[in-house]
Amino acid sequence: MPRMSKKRKHELSFYLNDRGRVTYNELCRKCQHGCKQSFRAVVIDCPRYLSKRAKKKEKHTE
Repeated sequence: MPRMSKKRKHELSFYLNDRGRVTYNELCRKCQHGCKQSFRAVVIDCPRYLSKRAKKKEKHTE
């Protein structure tokens, strides 16, 4: 596995864990979209994430 350059490490410093590996948030790990958030993020606001327990929004036509 090639090492990261100092510039690359600096860019990814928010995503690197204690072992120096890029780590994403638990909800973002299996997500197919490119908007992944760091494991350090506490509050997640992802418009593409749909929980199985979330209530579905109904479209009201008037």
